[in-house]
Amino acid sequence: MIQPARDAPFFVVLNPGSGRGDPDETRALIERVFTEAGREHQVLMCKDRPVSQVAAQAVDLACARQGIVVAAGGDGTINAVVNAVLGRGCAFGVLPQGTFNYFGRTHGISADTEIATRALLESSVEPVQVGQVNGRAFIVNASLGLYPQLLEDREAYKQRYGRHRVVALWSAVVTVVRGHRPLRLLMNCEGEQRKVRTLTLFVGNNPLQMAQIGLPEAPVTGAGQLAAVMLRPVSTFQLLKLMLQGALGRLGEAEDVRSFAFEELAVRPATPRRKVRVAMDGELFEMRPPLVFSVSPHALPLLKPRALPGDAAATPP
Repeated sequence: MIQPARDAPFFVVLNPGSGRGDPDETRALIERVFTEAGREHQVLMCKDRPVSQVAAQAVDLACARQGIVVAAGGDGTINAVVNAVLGRGCAFGVLPQGTFNYFGRTHGISADTEIATRALLESSVEPVQVGQVNGRAFIVNASLGLYPQLLEDREAYKQRYGRHRVVALWSAVVTVVRGHRPLRLLMNCEGEQRKVRTLTLFVGNNPLQMAQIGLPEAPVTGAGQLAAVMLRPVSTFQLLKLMLQGALGRLGEAEDVRSFAFEELAVRPATPRRKVRVAMDGELFEMRPPLVFSVSPHALPLLKPRALPGDAAATPP
C-alpha cells in the first residue's frame, strides 16, 4: 500500500452542493490550514462541471506530482472521487460535508472541516474495502427497488426544505405511504440460484450503517464480504413498522427481512429489461443487467487519522 511523502501536495475536490455551510468559507478554511502547515495544495471546485470530471483532473494532477487526492463532500461526492482514484496508485483523503457521512464516521474522520483537514497532515494510509456493481465502485451501499425511490424523493425534499435529517425521514414516510411495486428477481449467489420477490435489494459495505439498523452481518461487512438485505412485500403499515425497527436498531429481528453475507451476487429482473435503476452512495445510475455485486479487487488507500486517547472525533458514534 502506497505511503505518500510527508510533503506530498494535496488536490482537493470540493463539491459546493454538499453540506449546509458556505462553500467559499469552506474553501478558505481548507486553504488556510494547509498554508499554515506549509503544504502545497490546490482546491478544485465543482461549480460548472460534474464531480466525476473534476475528480479525474485531480487524480491526474496527483499522479503526476505523487500527491494526495481529497474528496470534500458527502458520500455521493466521495463515491465519485473514489471511482477516479481506485487503482491509480495515489493516496486518498476525506473531508466529510454530507448529511449522514457514514464513510467518514466509520473511519474516525471528523465532520468538523478544520479538524479533519489538520488530521490529513498527520494521517497514514490504510487499505479500505470497496464494493462494486458491474465494475463501478461504492463505499457505503448499493440498492435497487424501493430504496432508490426513497433517495430520489429525499433529494427533491432536501432541495425544497433543506438538508436536514428530519426532512430525510419525512420524505421516506411519504414515499412509503404512496406504495411501491415489488421486484421479481433472479439471483445467483455463489452457485445457488433462486427466484425472489422483494420490495428492495440493499447491499451494504459499511459496518456502521449495518450495525445501526441492527443486522447480524455488520461485523463481516467491509471485512472481505458484503451484506444483502431484502424486504418481503408487505402492507404499508408493516413497511412503516419496519422503518421504525430500523431506526431503533432492531431490523434484524423482523420476520419480513432477510439478510445474508456474500462475496459475489448476480441479479437480473425476472422480466427482461434493458436497464435497471441502481442507487450507489446516494446517487442514482442506470445500469444494464445482470448486476454483479462483489468486493473490488482494489483496496482504497485511505488516509486515516491517528486515534488519540479521549479524542471523540476519531471514534465513530
